[in-house]
Formats: sequence, structure tokens, C-alpha cells
Amino acid sequence: MTIPAETGGAVVVDELKKADVGRCAELEKTMFAGDSPWPAAAFRAELNAPYNRYFAAREALGAPPIGYAGISILGPNDDHECEIHTIAVAPTHRGRGIGRLLLDEMLAVADRLDAPVFLEVRVDNDPAIALYESVGFAKSGVRKGYYQPSGADAFTMIRPSQASGTTPEDPDE
Repeated sequence: MTIPAETGGAVVVDELKKADVGRCAELEKTMFAGDSPWPAAAFRAELNAPYNRYFAAREALGAPPIGYAGISILGPNDDHECEIHTIAVAPTHRGRGIGRLLLDEMLAVADRLDAPVFLEVRVDNDPAIALYESVGFAKSGVRKGYYQPSGADAFTMIRPSQASGTTPEDPDE
């Protein structure tokens, strides 16, 4: 998937590769310094897990990532659910629709599986919350002290399966 040049330069989304983990770890240190940024080893472990899909946003094919996102596919084959692990865009590239492009790639994975999607987001991250709500996520709870070491709270958000319109916790299901 590509964002056209008129939005500030073409951006391509493809698979995150092991060669990208160093750059992702650098971005983590910049963006999440107060909340245990993932080291390169964490990204390698995520990429090695067969149930994860990770994407990179790049200014050109083969260029270093300017953003990344990851989703897990969980549960039995006939009853999947998905969990977004991370979505991040370099501060220098925000406001260009890159986060939405990465989110769309992850939601496409869930939609192919007819799976609901879960995530956590800092309660003070208004731009991310607005993005998630714009694609059908709803707040379902608060995790106190979720982000460490800052102790920031997180909203748990859920986007229902797009086919059924319900989540596993839906009492009417």
C-alpha cells in the first residue's frame, strides 16, 4: 500500500524485516523513552513468532522504516482474535496519514480472519484514540499503571469482527 506524493511524499508499507530492527529500536528510544522502549532483541523475537505480522512504513522500497506496526493472531483456527502490539510513526513524519496506513494493513489481517481486534493505548494519547475510534474501536476498560516505568494508564479498546459486529465478550452473542 502507498500514500500518494501529494500528502508530503510517497510512503510504502511492506513487511518489517529483521534488517529493520535496529532502526525500530532507535525510533522506540526516541518515542517511548519514558516507558521501556523495546530493544532490537524484542523486535527480533516478535518477528520470529509465527502468529505475528509486522509492517514497516518507508519513504521508498528498501529505505529504513519511518514507522512500524505489529499485530498478533491468537486463538484457534476457527475462532481467531487479534491484538495490536504496537504502532508508531517517527515524530518527523506524523500528520501525514502514515499511522492510518499502518493500522489499515493490520485491520486487513484481522478482517481476512473475521476476527475482533484488541489494543491498549495511553489514556492521554488523544490522536491515537481518535484514529482508533474512527475505524470502529471502542473503549472497554482502563488498565491502571499499564505503561512502565511511567505508571501511565491505558485504555483497552476493542474493534468487533467486521462480519459479526460482536466481540467475544458480547453477552448477546
